[in-house]
Amino acid sequence: MRAVKLYVMRHGPAEDTSPTGRDGDRALTPEGRERTRAVARALVAEGEAPLTIIASPLVRALQTAEIVAAVTDLEKRVREAKDAGGAPGAVEIRREMAPGGDTLGLVLELARAGRKRAMVVGHEPDLSMLVSRLIDRQPEPGMLKSMVVGAKVEPAATEAPKDAPAGKRLGQASAAFRFVLDPKSLHWQRD
Repeated sequence: MRAVKLYVMRHGPAEDTSPTGRDGDRALTPEGRERTRAVARALVAEGEAPLTIIASPLVRALQTAEIVAAVTDLEKRVREAKDAGGAPGAVEIRREMAPGGDTLGLVLELARAGRKRAMVVGHEPDLSMLVSRLIDRQPEPGMLKSMVVGAKVEPAATEAPKDAPAGKRLGQASAAFRFVLDPKSLHWQRD
């Protein structure tokens, strides 16, 4: 098994309320779309574009993922990659990325499946908790909208039971910090 480069991204800035009044229908604002494009361009410029993008089913996260996929030319890059680790070349929607979902379980699944460069797009506070569980640190001042935290996740040879608590499941993998990409300044923080 090989390590996965993991990109944890919070959705971009979204409207305060949707026309339907449902939280899940809130869309990105024009500023949110532009900020997300700028972050995606920064990822490409640093050679950090994902080969897999998995998003929450909520509109703002899905729109963020689709923008990253378009800017990074995901479909073409997956087609051209010799070994994309099972990446489909399109944004995947998974309920694990919805608020309250099992984000850690999904990340461990991606690592075991050999996904090479996987991005997960979701929501706060779940993403801060995921980052904290993986690399035992929080970006300051928390996961900003459109922020990306990079980590390297190495799966263990054996698998924990699916009903094991999150801490036990993380014992089945090791993770290391790689970077934080600030969405406002496009500054890269690396150790």
